[in-house]
Amino acid sequence: MKRENFQSRLGFLLVSAGCAIGIGNVWKFPYVTGENGGGVFVLFYLLFLIIMGVPVLTMELAVGRASRKSAVQGYQALEPKGSKWHIHGWFCIIGCYLLMMYYTTVSGWMLGYFFKFASGTFTGLQGGTIDGVFGAMLSNPGEMTCWMAVTVLAGILVCSFGLQNGLERITKVMMLGLLGLIVVLAVHSLLLPGAAEGVKFYLLPDFGRAAEMGLGKVITAAMNQSFFTLSLGIAAMEIFGSYMSRDNTLTGEAVRICSLDTFVALMSGLIIFPACFSFNVQPDSGPSLIFITLPKVFVNMAGGRLWGTLFFLFMTFASFSTVIAVFENLLASCIDNFGWSRKKASVINLIFILAASMPCVLGHNVWVDFHPLLGMDVLGSEDFLVSNLLLPGGSLVYLLFCVTKWGWGFDRFLEEANTGSGLKMSRAFKPYFQFVLPLLILIILILGLPTLPWKIGVCAVMAVLVCVMARRGKA
Repeated sequence: MKRENFQSRLGFLLVSAGCAIGIGNVWKFPYVTGENGGGVFVLFYLLFLIIMGVPVLTMELAVGRASRKSAVQGYQALEPKGSKWHIHGWFCIIGCYLLMMYYTTVSGWMLGYFFKFASGTFTGLQGGTIDGVFGAMLSNPGEMTCWMAVTVLAGILVCSFGLQNGLERITKVMMLGLLGLIVVLAVHSLLLPGAAEGVKFYLLPDFGRAAEMGLGKVITAAMNQSFFTLSLGIAAMEIFGSYMSRDNTLTGEAVRICSLDTFVALMSGLIIFPACFSFNVQPDSGPSLIFITLPKVFVNMAGGRLWGTLFFLFMTFASFSTVIAVFENLLASCIDNFGWSRKKASVINLIFILAASMPCVLGHNVWVDFHPLLGMDVLGSEDFLVSNLLLPGGSLVYLLFCVTKWGWGFDRFLEEANTGSGLKMSRAFKPYFQFVLPLLILIILILGLPTLPWKIGVCAVMAVLVCVMARRGKA
């Protein structure tokens, strides 16, 4: 079966950026920025995005473009004879399924809030009654299931039409709408009375404030956020490399994707922080910032129903762009590995993802006392496995595969990355990629684990897995 390709370079960039742009940008970035003192956090976030995010993204894209296949077969096409790097490909598929098991629920929350603002649910509400809207939604398994199911059905439907006619066509419209909405919302927030104080908190580095919070904590948080925002390590980006042309260098394309991703994250802050300061709302209110704090801001704002509706439409676009991008990865993996048609892959994945997403839905109501991992609820447990284990661990594997002699090798990676016109990757980065970057990713992996036994255990398992994958047998 002939492999599809993107119809245009713009399609590739918008789809890839759409995969990266998600709740990490528009939900997590603003509240983590608020919790870590604003400007200094943003400064380190941008630094780590350049020195960590761009290189690993380039490597994922390189594996995809060189192999023209999805995760498992991509490794098999490039790995040295007798080695087992493709084992990681199966972990990538598991990671994508795990991500969708809770991401579809959170995306459903965004969709639900869009309809609530559009229908006037928040009109006339004040104080605790606004808090109660989110609580009521979480406690209602029927409503939660409805929004999750709409998200899954819509996502699979888009992907069932194929790369060009489904994913690329819909994402182009949605991403251009998202970028337009975010500019309108940001301009509106900047024109609110008192907005300047919010911008100052957000963008002017205050090392005194950062020192009070702990500079080490701020730097660590920035490192984590810059790394996780691109969803690296589970082949979510690798698949789009397999569809792209060889006309442009991968470093240049990675920079463009990161730039779009960063633009959305920074603009999200320009929407939220001026509005918070204008209405005297704490910007460090944590994960509740989007669903509890901001609705109070919109309710008290002139034309708040309209602005709230537009904001959650923007949030829906951001989260849904990631959903359909990861769904495409899952469908492509099933087509490549099992020889299924796209129609068969769509139907089976629709049924499986609907069923697999139910524990997260029920974890907020019927199974509210169920804490499967480290005392966390279902959503927290699934997110821990993806964000703290599979993303950094997987990125470390991609890195070692691309830059060591036991894997694909730095020379082959560099040749693929520099094929085409545009920004080239310098050979001078080889020592940094081989010795410094692995340590930085390992630090993220270790810091993300809760206790010393977890840190030791996971590092030991990672070491064994890498040794097994790199082993060449008799060769």
